Amino acid sequence: MCCGPIRGYRSSAYHGPGANSAPTFVQKPGNHSGQNQPKKPYLNSIAKLAPDIDVLFYAVKTTSNCHGIMHHTVIRLCLMLLLPAGLGAEPLFDAHLHYNAADARQYNPQQIIAKLERNGIRHAVVSGTPAVHTASLYRQAPGRIVPLLGIYRSHADKTVWPDDATLPERIEAELNKGTWRGIGELHIFATDRHSPVFRRIIEIAAQRQLPLQIHGDPAVIDTVYDVSPSQPVVWAHAGTFPYPDLVADYLKRYPALMIDLSVRDDRIAPNGRISDDWYELFIRFPRRFMVGVDTFSLSRWQQFDARVATLRNWLGQLPDDVAKQLAYDNAAAFFGQSEHGR
Repeated sequence: MCCGPIRGYRSSAYHGPGANSAPTFVQKPGNHSGQNQPKKPYLNSIAKLAPDIDVLFYAVKTTSNCHGIMHHTVIRLCLMLLLPAGLGAEPLFDAHLHYNAADARQYNPQQIIAKLERNGIRHAVVSGTPAVHTASLYRQAPGRIVPLLGIYRSHADKTVWPDDATLPERIEAELNKGTWRGIGELHIFATDRHSPVFRRIIEIAAQRQLPLQIHGDPAVIDTVYDVSPSQPVVWAHAGTFPYPDLVADYLKRYPALMIDLSVRDDRIAPNGRISDDWYELFIRFPRRFMVGVDTFSLSRWQQFDARVATLRNWLGQLPDDVAKQLAYDNAAAFFGQSEHGR
């Protein structure tokens, strides 16, 4: 995976274990406000069981000694009974799901919607390979599903699409059907950022005022905003190098950029406890983040309840207003989805 140039950062600021390895971001010195502020005590996070899988139950306890040092214990239990649907669940807006061909063979649209309902996911942004499966899910629950146009006919397209000159025409033909609310997920890295196909897709999205969901390097994000300075973009997984200071820099540069935090739970909350740098980032930019599970493989659907429980655990460690923005409000505002559906 190629990083490409990162504007505003000297290459010497990254010290990877090898020349070809992903860089390690070194936090710049400075006054990081809130670093020593006590966090909100952890909340219990309860996962509702699916009938077909084991789901984890997280009980998080915090205590403080006389010096105010926070301690925590994470208890992970496998439950063997079904808890009532909706138990203790605030609504979520999942900003990153896939419903691919392999998923459709295992779970029909009704079963997927049942998983969302059981986990308190009021709305979900979904793309798929091929796109016909997203369309079928949308028809099942148009008030719940926000369909993004996936541009891959098969998984083989994921690496070759920047060279497919026929792709922009096919995208426009599909968009003309009128149900799509964005384009993505686009997997693209620095070496392909000057692709004429990519540039044309950016132009199509800008002309139609549709957001792009991009899985790519920082240099790719720079390229998007060189072409279309006000383009709404969801940067999947907080980018390929998810370092809080780098993310903060890009949020300051590009007001139309939003960050999708899917599959970054272990970085955000190692061993279940939210880290200081991510906590401070969310407090600093509470309106710029969305959450998601990212069902990039069938196993993620099979483990869906547990993945949602993990997400709810670290959300529960944020102040209530910030947690609500990340969990629901930001994605609802970005995709124009009201509290009660569209």
